[in-house]
Amino acid sequence: MAFTLRQLQYFVAVAELGSVTRAAHSLSISQSSVTEAIRELESDLGVELFERHSRGLSITHNGHQFLRHATKILATVSDARNSFSTERSQSTGSLNIGVTSLVAGYVLSDLLARYRRACPEVEVTAIEDNGSYLEHLLIGGELDVAVMVISNLRDRMALQAEILETSPYRLWLPLGHPLVSAEIIGVQDIAREPLIMLTIDEIEENTGKLLSALGARPHVAFRTRSVEAVRSLVATGAGIALLPDLVYRPWSLEGDRIESRDVSGSLPVVQVGIVWRKGSSLPQAARDFVGIAETLRSGRQR
Repeated sequence: MAFTLRQLQYFVAVAELGSVTRAAHSLSISQSSVTEAIRELESDLGVELFERHSRGLSITHNGHQFLRHATKILATVSDARNSFSTERSQSTGSLNIGVTSLVAGYVLSDLLARYRRACPEVEVTAIEDNGSYLEHLLIGGELDVAVMVISNLRDRMALQAEILETSPYRLWLPLGHPLVSAEIIGVQDIAREPLIMLTIDEIEENTGKLLSALGARPHVAFRTRSVEAVRSLVATGAGIALLPDLVYRPWSLEGDRIESRDVSGSLPVVQVGIVWRKGSSLPQAARDFVGIAETLRSGRQR
């Protein structure tokens, strides 16, 4: 029996929300419907997509690999529906986009690919910089929109923001680390370990605040602006890292040598969103970009 689009939607919801309960609530259906759809999908594929345990479930390596294909399939179906929009097909002009470092390769790439397919006649220019500078460019009218971390958006009076994705922090550990087998990992356990600190956007600030709240001074073994450097350093045992789940890629280089675990307690989350200046008359090209971003967000929530 071939899998269905509905099964893919349910699978993606569980994978991204990390819980059958949360996925069912987001989809406005029963938990049993989600559970049955996942079971049928696993049976059809002949692999386990999730590992079940007493604390809930976690996505397997096979699940992560299939998630890439599932999201592409759902995006292609959405693009096929949108291809009949005559308004979008006639969009021309230019679009100036800003993006922060953390989301450039993890959120913008897929969104921009979908926009280029929908609006091939629009000339797109994108720049990467820190959040405060992008806010300055948006308010000054030098950017139409920005895709950025909005958890710490500074000028909310002047800017309009729509959340595209919310990502919780999780702990990255090398294979064989003692904390991998721990039933519960607390923030106090992290404070005793050497940390690999990512210094882009608000990551370093959030991690520091989290540990300072416990009166613990973090032992920072290495600071870097590169997610791939963090991945390699953790994989080779140089330390552990506390990062948003959106950058966890087990299929990437060194990724299969890293375990990702939840941490008990109140951890911050990273909100990624699309931002533009309040009260501005967005050009059609920018309105189309916002519309495609909202469609992508809705597809993740279904």
